[in-house]
Parts: sequence; C-alpha cells; structure tokens
Amino acid sequence: MASPCISQCKLDGSGRYCTGCLRTLDEIRGWSRADNSQKRAALARIAALSQARASIRQLACQQCGTHFRCGDGGRDGACWCSDLPPLLPATGGGDCLCPACLQQRLSV
Repeated sequence: MASPCISQCKLDGSGRYCTGCLRTLDEIRGWSRADNSQKRAALARIAALSQARASIRQLACQQCGTHFRCGDGGRDGACWCSDLPPLLPATGGGDCLCPACLQQRLSV
C-alpha cells in the first residue's frame, strides 16, 4: 500500500502530525513496518480528518477577542479542544473560546 506522502512535509503547530499527508509522527515512522490493516486505519483517519479540515474556522474568542483556529491543532490532527475535558455549555450558547480562555474556564 502506497504512502500518502505528498512531499510537502511540515509539522503542524502542535508538532504532532504532518500538514502535508496528515499522518501522525508515529504513522510516518512506522509506515514501512505497518501491515495493511494498520495502513487502512491510518488512511481512514486521514480521510475523516480531511473532511473535518474543510470545516476549520477562523474565530475570535468571545471572552478575550484573540483570533484562533477552530477545528485543528489537537492530537492526531483533531481540534485542539477535543484534547480537553468536556465543558458544556462552553460559552453559554455562543461560539468557541480560544485555547487560553477555555483552559482558564476548566480550571475554575
């Protein structure tokens, strides 16, 4: 099974995955040793991530006004907020908070 590498190798801001092929560092390192079921699982995750990335939004935090990206930057390329414990409602019915404000709200 061919590698999904597109020779545009660059790590995302979190240093967890490649922004070119969307593989995690572990997937990249282990690709040549992975069996076909592991490769299919990685490709399925990449396909789902590609669809999710289409919905990445540029937002301004309702609390502090900081501009941030909603929809990426977390583990395995998921949204950064999925790495945090759930907090409902996040902003009292509004849109997302920036990472710093959401982390602050979690610590209260």
